Amino acid sequence: MMEAIGILESNSIAKGIEAADAVLKAAETTLLYAKPVCPGKYTILFYGDVAAVEASLDAGSSIIDSHLIDSVVIPRVHPQVIQAISMSTEPEGLNAVGVMEFYSVTAAVYAADAAAKAADVTLIDVRLGIGIGGKSFAILTGDVAAVEEAVSCGMAKGEGKGLAVTSVVIPSPRRELFSALM
Repeated sequence: MMEAIGILESNSIAKGIEAADAVLKAAETTLLYAKPVCPGKYTILFYGDVAAVEASLDAGSSIIDSHLIDSVVIPRVHPQVIQAISMSTEPEGLNAVGVMEFYSVTAAVYAADAAAKAADVTLIDVRLGIGIGGKSFAILTGDVAAVEEAVSCGMAKGEGKGLAVTSVVIPSPRRELFSALM
């Protein structure tokens, strides 16, 4: 289990790649994801113990410098977040579907973590800005009240940094909608 996850998002691909190297050299962390995303941004996700992730984040941030869009260390990251990034979660029932949309990859990840910790929901997907103009979103499901609470908590994280776009909660979605989401 991951103790902490770190995320760095840069508006420079070159600086992002250089920062990924610095992240790995700074402390004992493991790279989960390091890729360019639309529109010409670079995102790095890595994990390890909290102190190592914080040290790696500091090293990467100093390389990215003025090209930094967003960064975060999430201690005790909810396990559903990693499953949803990997798109390996398939919920059993659909009482409601919530969608949270953000301007940054980082915001979608920390919002998804906050949502999963706030209520009894299942994260279906955390889409990391590839092919969608750099925006990212998280989709979750559960009982209507739980989805509303989770979406509210998740959006509050993105709104605090001005990175939230919008959100919706859809009660009793038709099965075809769920199929289209997967």
